[in-house]
Amino acid sequence: MPNLKDLKNRIASVKSTRKITKAMQMVAAAKLRRAQEAAEAARPYADRMQAVMGGLAASVGGSDGAPKLLSGTGKDDVQLLVVMTAERGLCGGFNSSIVKLAKSRAQTLLANGKTVKILTVGKKGREQLKRDYAQYFVGHVDLSEVKRIGYANAADIAADILGRFEAEEFDVATIFFNRFQSVISQVPTATQIIPAEFPEAEAEADGAGTEYEYEPSEEAVLEDLLPRGVATQIFTALLENAASEQGARMSAMDNATRNAGDMIERLTIEYNRSRQAVITNELIEIISGAEAL
Repeated sequence: MPNLKDLKNRIASVKSTRKITKAMQMVAAAKLRRAQEAAEAARPYADRMQAVMGGLAASVGGSDGAPKLLSGTGKDDVQLLVVMTAERGLCGGFNSSIVKLAKSRAQTLLANGKTVKILTVGKKGREQLKRDYAQYFVGHVDLSEVKRIGYANAADIAADILGRFEAEEFDVATIFFNRFQSVISQVPTATQIIPAEFPEAEAEADGAGTEYEYEPSEEAVLEDLLPRGVATQIFTALLENAASEQGARMSAMDNATRNAGDMIERLTIEYNRSRQAVITNELIEIISGAEAL
């Protein structure tokens, strides 16, 4: 039979844990609102920019003057995987879902004889990938001191990636992140950013029924827009990740709080039963002693 003091201490411990998880849930809920608003506000700009670049890319096509960020290197032997996760845990399967998608892509590429390089953004993704893929790491971006994600953070990451591309360190770059849908739904997403890819629907919609004249040339405009497009896609991914992280943490802490409450109820029942058993034994001993006299 469990010791009454041990049960009492355990109940107190679980109650303290429930207070912590409840507080974390409330903090995550407050942060989620701001992060969700930022992510949703960035989507129209990112979509429109993609549409404009898609229209330009369709016009430029495979011309000799097409920017290298659009045409690529002509091969896909070296793949850079940019895995974007959180700096902190306690957010359910948020980090694991991104890492799982990145691992799956890495395994497929390696099986096809490609060279894989991994750039991590966020400590948790690096920790999970370190065990099996440490030999493929080429860099890490630490955002632990960043209180609120800004475009400058995305621009720094984009500058690093573009610098590596100009140095011919890789042929194709893909970012991995979670796209926010709701508090209980975050979608692991992989998006190729170099060479730039544009859905056909976007390219057609941007140019349908309208003919634009660009000054300077379309190639020159696209040459300037493509690096900005890379930074914009990274910024959008960071904002989506921030909202997804808080949503996942809010959901995880809510579940933890509910589980703590259930455990407290079970431990309280067990404590009362044990206490009743102790009292019953003491009464039996008293009655037995009185009868012996």
